[in-house]
Amino acid sequence: MSVAYLRSEILRMFRSPRFVMFAVAFPILMFLLQSNVFVSKNDKDHAAVVVVLMVNMMVFGGFGAAMSNATKLAYERSTGWQRQLRLTPLSGTGYLSGKAVSALLVGLPAMVLVPVVAWLNQGIDFDLAKWAVLIGVSWATMIPFIFLGLLLGQFGTVDSMQPVNMLIMMGMGFLGGLWIPVQSVSWLHDIAQFLPSYGAVQLGYHVAGSGADASMGSALLLTGAWTVVLGALVIRRYRKDGARV
Repeated sequence: MSVAYLRSEILRMFRSPRFVMFAVAFPILMFLLQSNVFVSKNDKDHAAVVVVLMVNMMVFGGFGAAMSNATKLAYERSTGWQRQLRLTPLSGTGYLSGKAVSALLVGLPAMVLVPVVAWLNQGIDFDLAKWAVLIGVSWATMIPFIFLGLLLGQFGTVDSMQPVNMLIMMGMGFLGGLWIPVQSVSWLHDIAQFLPSYGAVQLGYHVAGSGADASMGSALLLTGAWTVVLGALVIRRYRKDGARV
């Protein structure tokens, strides 16, 4: 993977005000809204609910950063830039890895800033080791979402990617428990158990010690299965496109 290519991908993302707003500012603002308006500090389970909201917005911020690749990839395909890159020394592995690693790195601010805001605004106080594990686990759950974004970008068009991205993010967020507690609705809970968004927040809940209703093993299996399947589909689709060059 080319370091210069990775650097250009990261700078390209952060130069987009829409990306910074959606992947960094939006999760923080939503956390502040939910934790200050919809939760009372007088509630006996206040801390537990705030921790759940914090994990939800960490995952959502990573989801937004991961899915940003879809539009970029669709644009590069439509303009012929991806075809040109195939003719350079940059390998297919380097190209896809650059996209994946850049998405991981630009997703990190939300993973760090949401907990910082939770600590400053709501008094959530974990020890340093627990904070580090929570951020690390939540960050790692971005991987299946990154593969999903890369896969969609290899099928969609520039015009279709924005509404498709929004539909998938809001749909998976709602059905996976990022916006409402799915445990209270049986049919919603049944659907959630098959989604990567549900697996991601469940892993975060386990580390944070609040809100989990699935076992750590099942959450790991769900997240791992989505990662393997989506990763394989990304590679297969990229190779298929490459055969046309």
